[in-house]
Amino acid sequence: MALSVPLGGVANLLRGRPHHPVGPDGQMALSDHLRELRARILKATLALIVVFVAALFFYEQLLSLVLGPYEQAQRALDAEGVSTTPTIGRVTGPLLLQLKMAGVAAVVITSPYWLYQLWAFIVPGLHAREKLWTRVFAAVAGPLFIAGVATAYYVLPVGIEVLIGFTPGQLISLVDFGEYFSFFTRMLLVFGVAFEIPLFVIMLNLAGVVSGKQIGKYRPWIIIGTFIFAAVATPSTDPFSMLMLALPMLVLFVIAEIIARFVDRVRARRSSGTDQWADDELSPL
Repeated sequence: MALSVPLGGVANLLRGRPHHPVGPDGQMALSDHLRELRARILKATLALIVVFVAALFFYEQLLSLVLGPYEQAQRALDAEGVSTTPTIGRVTGPLLLQLKMAGVAAVVITSPYWLYQLWAFIVPGLHAREKLWTRVFAAVAGPLFIAGVATAYYVLPVGIEVLIGFTPGQLISLVDFGEYFSFFTRMLLVFGVAFEIPLFVIMLNLAGVVSGKQIGKYRPWIIIGTFIFAAVATPSTDPFSMLMLALPMLVLFVIAEIIARFVDRVRARRSSGTDQWADDELSPL
């Protein structure tokens, strides 16, 4: 009995149910919005903590995964006569490294769930028909993020090889493993987040903020901006990494424009003639 109240309170926090009636088109009171936001943040945080603790038991596997791109680049550099060795310079380095790797693993593995919580928080602000689209894209958000991470993992060896390849033959490149892991993490997260940007454009289209025609009008600027973003966002300086980020983003932007134009046409048909009224709504006639 003593534990029933705290457990019940935690359950209520995780539910985040509104205390006031939800209005038309998903309108909610500000306090209910904040309550729902708190519940979704708690759910995402709990998922991150659970996966973080589990990842601590797979330290060796995670270390091999993180070292994979470096070792692949190292073999190519050995053939070119460039020597490189990873090092850890601080006493607390190994412990911090293990915690960081578990944290990054938790963010990537739980990405479908916390991205769903993000989209689900936006859902009440959309119309009923748009909620169906939102659920579909919420299911796509996680795989897109993981696809971006996988692309970054694929191009990392090339970026590492180019950067360390500037080492003169008379010297040995001692790579601080903490710095390498930060570089590794930035590459994964930048690619993962970048792959979500076209999805965000579609969400804006569903919310009526951006139209497919507007996306097409600014397509040349979107292409230029994508390449600039890819050049600035990628921690490595090689053009291969920039292209491997920019080209998939452009393909996703094209798909986003096609979907946005389709949504606009469907929306225009529904707003014309008698289609502007729902099936269960009376017309003025």
